[in-house]
Amino acid sequence: MGIDVSMMQDDFYMIEDILRTTDKETIDFYIETPGGSGETAEEIARFLHKKFREVNFVVAGEAKSAGTILALSCDNLYMCDTGSLGPIDAQVKIGRYTASAYDYKKWIDEKMEEATKNGHLNVFDATMIAQISPGEIKGVVNSLEFAKDLVTDWLERYKFKNWTIKETSKIPVTPEIKKARAKEVAEMLSNHEDWRSHGRSLKIEDLEGLLRIENIDEDVKLSEIVHRIKTIIRMIFDGSTTFKIFLWEGSLVSRNATIANPNIPQPRPIPMPTQNNTIEKIDIEIECPKCHKRHHVLGYPNTTSNEIKSKKLPVTSNITDDEILICDNMNCNFGIDLKPIKSNIEAQTHKKITFK
Repeated sequence: MGIDVSMMQDDFYMIEDILRTTDKETIDFYIETPGGSGETAEEIARFLHKKFREVNFVVAGEAKSAGTILALSCDNLYMCDTGSLGPIDAQVKIGRYTASAYDYKKWIDEKMEEATKNGHLNVFDATMIAQISPGEIKGVVNSLEFAKDLVTDWLERYKFKNWTIKETSKIPVTPEIKKARAKEVAEMLSNHEDWRSHGRSLKIEDLEGLLRIENIDEDVKLSEIVHRIKTIIRMIFDGSTTFKIFLWEGSLVSRNATIANPNIPQPRPIPMPTQNNTIEKIDIEIECPKCHKRHHVLGYPNTTSNEIKSKKLPVTSNITDDEILICDNMNCNFGIDLKPIKSNIEAQTHKKITFK
């Protein structure tokens, strides 16, 4: 569908907008993301630490790539057994393709070594190398080092700030030890060769000995809350066109896709006269993409919710307040987001549609 779910600069503006007026001193930031812009991760982390005295991250699903970078700006890191971080090697645009900065730099280094040793390259490699500009190579190196620098700086400044004694040896932790450990973690996470895949899932046990991570599943009550949040998020994403959610103390902002897909039910407005001919009504026929039950959704152009209630107009009862049609066919319960359909009708008719 061409939907970009990655972390981008607009996400920073959303987060800044819903958090800027709070007077709380601590934030527990639940994060799920496949990754995205390291620069955006930096912007969000700077804002959070400027705004809050303590910044904690909660990972119950995936926080990969730039999500890992951001999560490691924490004062405390909480993870479930289902939670995962990922390698932080930057993804860079090379021509028409996106590639791992680590892999790309590694390949260039190998070709340079091969050319030095043999005095030449094979025709294919020579052709490929000829298409690479010095600026591209420098950009790849900078992208890789940028991610490592952020993680090193943040771990030393925030995560390790209260680390005073080594757990096993009981040796006092010096600033030099903190810096060395921060660099070790950053190097490990940026070494794509070790992990083999940019999408590799790194669990709590993969990071033991390097980072202190609080295991949420050891607290039954907290685990139940966090897993419920994860489940609800997955249901929203799987059952609607919503692909990003920003939520804070009653403030909810979401991003929804505009679907243009023959497999997604398309509405067919049908004018329906009422008894007094003063209220226009439309009937939208929608097929559930999961169980294929056909639903008739009633909508009212240029009519407010109060008017619908005062005139006791018939409505489709299985529509939620956020305009999700819940399929009522046996145990289906598939959620169909009506907002894109509503937007299409409003664009065609130039009338505002209300469902209930």
